Amino acid sequence: MTTAVDAPCLPAGPAPREIWGQPRGLAYIAFTEAWERFSFYGMQALLVLYMAGHLLHPGNIEAVWGFAAFRGAIEAVTGPLSVQALASQIFGLYVGLIYFTPVLGGLLGDRVTGRKRAVLAGAGLMAIGHFLMAFEAAFLPALGSLILGAGLLKGNLAAQVGDLYEKNDSRRDGAFTIYCTAINVGATIAPLICGTLGELYGWHYGFGAAGIGMLVGIVIYLAGYRYLPPENAAIERGDKPKLAPGDGRVITALLVVLAITALYWTAQAQVWNTYPLWVRDHVGRDILGWTVPVTWFQSLDSLAVLLLAPVMVVAWRKQAKRGTEPTELSKIAIGCTAFGTACLLLSMGELTAGSGKVALVWPVAFHFLCAVGYLYVGPIALALVSRDAPAAVNAMMVGAYYLGIFIGGIGSGWLGRFYEPVGPFGFWMIHAAVVVSGALFVLLLRPWLVRTLRSKTAE
Repeated sequence: MTTAVDAPCLPAGPAPREIWGQPRGLAYIAFTEAWERFSFYGMQALLVLYMAGHLLHPGNIEAVWGFAAFRGAIEAVTGPLSVQALASQIFGLYVGLIYFTPVLGGLLGDRVTGRKRAVLAGAGLMAIGHFLMAFEAAFLPALGSLILGAGLLKGNLAAQVGDLYEKNDSRRDGAFTIYCTAINVGATIAPLICGTLGELYGWHYGFGAAGIGMLVGIVIYLAGYRYLPPENAAIERGDKPKLAPGDGRVITALLVVLAITALYWTAQAQVWNTYPLWVRDHVGRDILGWTVPVTWFQSLDSLAVLLLAPVMVVAWRKQAKRGTEPTELSKIAIGCTAFGTACLLLSMGELTAGSGKVALVWPVAFHFLCAVGYLYVGPIALALVSRDAPAAVNAMMVGAYYLGIFIGGIGSGWLGRFYEPVGPFGFWMIHAAVVVSGALFVLLLRPWLVRTLRSKTAE
């Protein structure tokens, strides 16, 4: 069913100039997101290392405002935690909450503020949070500011990508791939700059660099403001779009898909959680007398996505011409399987290392296989939600996409406590099992999901 609200939010008059065969506004949105992700991943690359190696130790933790009560609340649920387990738990809560708030931020963007104002407010809060991270005492307020800012920014910025296109525009999947590639550009550069500054020169230099990156993102967004899609027509009229009959079934099906992707995100979140500690302690990082910084492995994770993304796009185009391109659901199942196999590589690396250090080839192979998994899950699930979510709750449902990452972040923090008791081999085997189970759920539920989502397309 197509209504005025379902129609794309495109300006009247001559078609705007294109970049990369896409609307001009996509470039500004993508570059804004690249710098936002630079700030986010620059801070995130340092967070667990900072907590486990510095902040949570006696002599430092006492200076953090409100931390005694905060730790007491966590350990009232989990029981006493070691420094490593506490760092993993805090990281999991942070990542979980930073991906939960976009649901509320998307609702505000849909119904109250409009998406553009929500993005600007969120970016401002995130910049404040990054700069507060430079002060140990302000650690908890900094995390709170980042969480609230991400809630306003993430869902509303991604939803503007979908607003640039007709519902069945074949460029939509490619646009979200470009958008997700921009994320990985920022994520690749961030650990090299923020991570190196933090590890080698002082944690606070790294956090300060992340704040500067967010300010650059704000400037780019404002520079491209006129090329962005107009706000939802319903907001401009003061009217509120309504859910149509059958939309409830579609929302349910999309939420099931997002719940399945949470199993993928649980394993993926460990790349930024416990994985850096494993690299620090178990991987042989010396090359010709030089030690590779731990945070550079996060850059490799994103660099692999950048290298493989154009390969996958070309492959999917060729498959589409032959009529053999996998459906979105099949791609998600393939991605979960690939990521599960990547986790098995880490266990194999531990097995072959014996009592020595794990060879570099194992984490390098891990990151490239992770990239395959990400490309088959991340942008594909986001494009699916943007296309099929009802217009009345589109930005909120794009925000709900991040609920899968919310659950994954919480899950990664909870699983992080088992890293020391079971050891690295068992720890990565557990994650392989978790993410492969996502592929199995997709295969089991595929007939119902296809039937429900096709009914939406046919309306």
